[in-house]
Amino acid sequence: MTSGTRAWLPFLGWFPLSGIQVRADLLAGLTVALILIPQSMAYAQLAGMPSYYGLYAAFLPVMVGALWGSSRQLSTGPVAIVALLSASALAPLAASGSEQYIALAILLALMVGVIQLALGLFRLGAIVNLLSHPVIIGFTNAAAIIIALSQLNKLLGVPMSRSDNFLNDIHGVLLQVGDSHWPTLAMGLGALALMLLMKRFLPRWPNVLVAVALATVLSWQLGFERLLTVRPEAVRDPVVQALLAEYQAGQQRIAVADKQLAALREAARRAEGATASRARLAELSYQLELAEVHRDDAVRENQARFKSLAQQRFVAVDTPTGPLLYAEASAPAQADRDTVWRLKKLDEKGLRLSGGGEVVGAIPPGLPSLSVPKVGWSDFTALLSAALVISLVAFMEAISIAKAMAAKTRARIDPNQELVGQGLANMVGAASQSFPVSGSFSRSAVNLNAGAVTGLSSVFAGLLVLLTLLFLTSLLYHLPQAVLAAVIMLAVVGLINPGAMRHAWHTHRHDGLAASITFVATLAFAPHLDMGILSGAVVAIALFLHRRMRPRGEILGQHPDGVLGGLDTHGLEPISRNVVPVRFDGELTFVNVSYFEDMMLEAGRRFPEARAILLIGSSINEIDVSGEEKLVEIARRLEQGGVKLYLSGLKKQVLEVLERADIHKTLPPERIFRSKEQALKTLLEQYG
Repeated sequence: MTSGTRAWLPFLGWFPLSGIQVRADLLAGLTVALILIPQSMAYAQLAGMPSYYGLYAAFLPVMVGALWGSSRQLSTGPVAIVALLSASALAPLAASGSEQYIALAILLALMVGVIQLALGLFRLGAIVNLLSHPVIIGFTNAAAIIIALSQLNKLLGVPMSRSDNFLNDIHGVLLQVGDSHWPTLAMGLGALALMLLMKRFLPRWPNVLVAVALATVLSWQLGFERLLTVRPEAVRDPVVQALLAEYQAGQQRIAVADKQLAALREAARRAEGATASRARLAELSYQLELAEVHRDDAVRENQARFKSLAQQRFVAVDTPTGPLLYAEASAPAQADRDTVWRLKKLDEKGLRLSGGGEVVGAIPPGLPSLSVPKVGWSDFTALLSAALVISLVAFMEAISIAKAMAAKTRARIDPNQELVGQGLANMVGAASQSFPVSGSFSRSAVNLNAGAVTGLSSVFAGLLVLLTLLFLTSLLYHLPQAVLAAVIMLAVVGLINPGAMRHAWHTHRHDGLAASITFVATLAFAPHLDMGILSGAVVAIALFLHRRMRPRGEILGQHPDGVLGGLDTHGLEPISRNVVPVRFDGELTFVNVSYFEDMMLEAGRRFPEARAILLIGSSINEIDVSGEEKLVEIARRLEQGGVKLYLSGLKKQVLEVLERADIHKTLPPERIFRSKEQALKTLLEQYG
């Protein structure tokens, strides 16, 4: 197989396969699928999507990522960090689970895929190094805590507001602990305990699948979900009635705004096709932007109204014409207080309330439709920064996992090919109604341990998801949302690693500082997680530049055994009062020439009787025009004070730059030595 074919169709390298290898991949694929199906639904919930969209993300992206990636054991699909990043990017733009939210999530997956594919095709995989390891450590620890806390309301069975301050939202959840829905809490904690016990005593069993299956059967048998649909007139609370009327009026305004937007977009499209005047196009563009602003304002106002309605607690009074709803605090004595109802949806069919636990609900049977979401240019620009962050974080997660497994299998990993695979997985996923995906650590580890030989195991896993979509979706209706929350919490516990942050502090103060700032910023900016990781990246780059601006450099003395060392660092005596050797450990470029100048002139000031200063440049790997000019300037300034500058140990690439700059006009060849030993011997003989 040629290198070109290997690049475009890397999965051909799997073949030929023996029967033993196919059986091993089949077993591994089935094992991974047993974890993938419930886990993907849980991560869809984390991303703010309906749970069954997780199955869409676990179908084609899993197979495409394996077919066009370079790792044969990496399991692509929904993952916690990427799901949370997606939710944080989409939450300010639309209500979770709404049609607009789903369309934006699909657009985000497409944008992430295009960015990753472009980086892979242009062989720019090294760009991921802009996110340093300490930044990822700090972000991962904070994100894991945020993920676990974000599921707390589902575990307790209480509502949670969504604002620009995640910690305030969690505080609001904690204030409702007394209002917890105890059957929901019992279901979630029971599933969590079961998974932990199986993980401890039956590690080879699919603990997630067993917990999900048992909880689903239990939910069905106990009637865990309780639903009620009534007309708005059935509500007997004047405050709630007024809020309902405002909400319905707001929905009508949004519908009118949608029609106006559609008409303006069609007018703008026709005007562009007819090559209308610039004034007319500008007018239409202004009207369109204004209409979008008004529509967005109406949506935000109605979202706030619905949040207020969702926080209301009702009890019912049965009457011959149907149940009547009263606010719990002011309900009459005959009200059934054993069941407390909360509003879940309000549409043309009436008020839909829940008096039991939350379940996954109806999952549309069949395959996802292949389509492109209908979105505007403003949606694209609003998601661009988040798409860039998710592209880098998702790829870093995937390539880290792939390299860890390659160390065990001794396989070769091509980061650029992996970018292509991840990019195609997200693009195909967007076409099949998926949110952004990446490589999963837990599922990849299971895949490797189950004996996967090639990516064919992921193809088998995707085919099992296909069978689930076609024939088994009805079995998932009664799966409690609290159990999915428990699955997420258990999955992210392993991501919390304070030891890694302590190690960063012990290893290098700057790395510890970058990790800590990223950790704090991610928590503080939540739910805008992209701001947290960008803050950490900026700090890491700033600290890196600070180190480059002030590299290690010092005057040298001599140990009793003749070895050179730092004069101040080791408390040594000068080699000579007339000859001062100085070592500079770093590139001599525009970022540090001022520091270099100060260091060289300080050597002259400390040894006023010096006749020669020797720059030992064996550690200078690079020099630019700023460094060369500063070197010439320092030589001339020292010369004016009766001191000559000498160079030794310069690398070939540095000498070539100096020669092209005609350095010999200032520093003749006899002042440039090949080694420091030769230089010191000559200078000490010459100057004493």
